[in-house]
Amino acid sequence: MNLVPVLLTGLLAGGVSCAAVQGGLLAGLVARQRATVPAGPASPQVRPRPGSPASAPTRPARVLLADDLAPVGGFLAGKLTSHALLGAVLGALGGAAQLSLHVRTMAQLAAGVLVIAFGLAQLGVPGFKGLVIEPPTAWTRFVRGRARSGSIFAPALLGVASVLIPCGVTLSVMALAITSGSALAGAATMAVFVAGTGPLFAVLGYAAAAARRAAGAWRRRLALATGLVVLAMGLYTFNGGLEMSGSPVAASQLAAAAGFGPAPVTAAAVAADAPPVSMVDGRQVVVITATTGAYAPGNIAVRAGVPTTLVVRAHNAEGCVRAFVIPSMGEQWILPVNGDTSIDLGTPGAGTLRYTCGMGMYTGKLTISEQS
Repeated sequence: MNLVPVLLTGLLAGGVSCAAVQGGLLAGLVARQRATVPAGPASPQVRPRPGSPASAPTRPARVLLADDLAPVGGFLAGKLTSHALLGAVLGALGGAAQLSLHVRTMAQLAAGVLVIAFGLAQLGVPGFKGLVIEPPTAWTRFVRGRARSGSIFAPALLGVASVLIPCGVTLSVMALAITSGSALAGAATMAVFVAGTGPLFAVLGYAAAAARRAAGAWRRRLALATGLVVLAMGLYTFNGGLEMSGSPVAASQLAAAAGFGPAPVTAAAVAADAPPVSMVDGRQVVVITATTGAYAPGNIAVRAGVPTTLVVRAHNAEGCVRAFVIPSMGEQWILPVNGDTSIDLGTPGAGTLRYTCGMGMYTGKLTISEQS
């Protein structure tokens, strides 16, 4: 099995698609960990130079870099472990081993709340300012005060738990692991992909750590920038969960209620050789095209009371769009990169049928009425 494309997918797309959810969690956690200095022999009192922080000990740049990257290493180690195990299970058991849509939706909503809390804490909002992530007391005793080991523990647990929040491209790689045919091939597929996402996570974690240990005005500026980025990531993540659950307060539904959504597309409004809705043997066939980054048309006018088949036509589809979700049905379909996926909608009544990708990033709907 050739894993080079999987590695390149992780390097070029995986880190970016995972940065909003998992990167936000990592950056927020690192920023809120309590800065500690490894225990060691007491050093003689040294008068600080003017303008330098009095409490900052002089430490080699190499040691500082290692301390900053230790949480990232812990996160990636935990993520690699959990995803390799998942890949092994997927390869051995196939699609039956996938997490349910409900579990992933709840996990994404919970992740969004946590990232938002991290962002508010970093911005110093009252009620959140004291939020600090520390390892359990028992762990602290076990590592005997070594700050680097303590700083690894919480990110490592987060890395393990990240398997509950698969991001867009990860869903495609999970589908590849399912078709690998063996536990070993499935584990290798997921492990190589996670390794490819490492560089971007290293940058995110290092930036958060640098903001945490900066001093004076720079500390305030970096804390503000980090807080705003983490808060935005949290809101984005939480809205994705709302989209997956079909919530009426999801961004796409609020935009539609305010009149900003696309108007329903009818067969008469498009080219005659490629209508989005057609009648075939007494059934209404609705065609949606899925490409990387979009479903089109985003709103299709459909007639109520007619047996209907929805065809999702994938064309070079990669990432989140391949996990096609209809919240009201509680169902998810993994689309091929190229090809059709047919979904029986029964005989729909008047109303709106919404759909989204597996992270809530891309959405669309069918407007069902008697007049369509």
